[in-house]
Amino acid sequence: MTMSKIEGFTSLSSLERRSAGKYYLFILVNVFLGSIITGTAFQNLNALLHESASEVPVTIGVSIPMKATFFITYIMVDGWAGIAAEILRIKPLIVFHLKNAFLVKTEKDREQAMDPGSLGYATAEPRIQLYFLLGLVYSVITPFFLPFIVIFFGLSYLVFRHQIINVYNQEYESGAAFWPDVQRRVITAMVIAQLLLLGLISTMNAANSTPVLLALPVLTIWFHIYCKHRFEPAFVKFPLQDAMVKDTLERATEPNFNLKTYLQDAYIHPVFRKHGCDLPLAVADEENILVPTKRNSRMNTPGESKRGSDREDTEN
Repeated sequence: MTMSKIEGFTSLSSLERRSAGKYYLFILVNVFLGSIITGTAFQNLNALLHESASEVPVTIGVSIPMKATFFITYIMVDGWAGIAAEILRIKPLIVFHLKNAFLVKTEKDREQAMDPGSLGYATAEPRIQLYFLLGLVYSVITPFFLPFIVIFFGLSYLVFRHQIINVYNQEYESGAAFWPDVQRRVITAMVIAQLLLLGLISTMNAANSTPVLLALPVLTIWFHIYCKHRFEPAFVKFPLQDAMVKDTLERATEPNFNLKTYLQDAYIHPVFRKHGCDLPLAVADEENILVPTKRNSRMNTPGESKRGSDREDTEN
């Protein structure tokens, strides 16, 4: 997040998207590629030093399925245990009791101590993408790997659905701005899985089928380019239909509003404006409506607190 702030991003959604991209590259290189390459090098160090260069791809191709046991253990320790920790929330519970014991003096302090925060997309989403990658890579190479992935995604769906609806606060509505990044990472995982499958098959007796499988990454990349041109503009540009609705509402509420004069200093700090320019009602009344959830925090609810209302009732 600090690196993204240094780059100049200010909004929370853009900061989390950029941070998620950096974190995904880190775990892709460090966890996935690093484990495969270094594990293969150390396990077959003697063979790599004494065999010819033409036999190195064969050794690496044979060693890739052997790393499935490591990633199965990784999913059980990091994935399954992470889901259990998510539903238990032991760390926030300990932090709350510490704050409640030493920092809470008023009802507002108690509300702040009980605030669950929001779901950390910058770290949660790249980890999900890593498990997508592992499932795609080993679905053909080591099918025994799939039940562990299926159990993880099943538990993740149940737990995170409950947490998002009933526990976490929603800090912003991004308008599905994360989806293009998610789709691009899924396509990248598919291409990596297909290339590793090609490398593994080329080391076996089925090397004649390798040229046929070359069409897989080509078609996958073509599909990504098609989706990018067909659907991505809806995520990065304001829909024309919604723009027409806002223009119609603005003309109906403020028929004499001069848009050209308003835009001259609309993006200047109010202190530096030469003259005041009131916002039209259609612009001033806009609200960023969040997706409703079952959890309602009193911190975000306008009005008096429950304790204040009880005190007024007593006085009356």
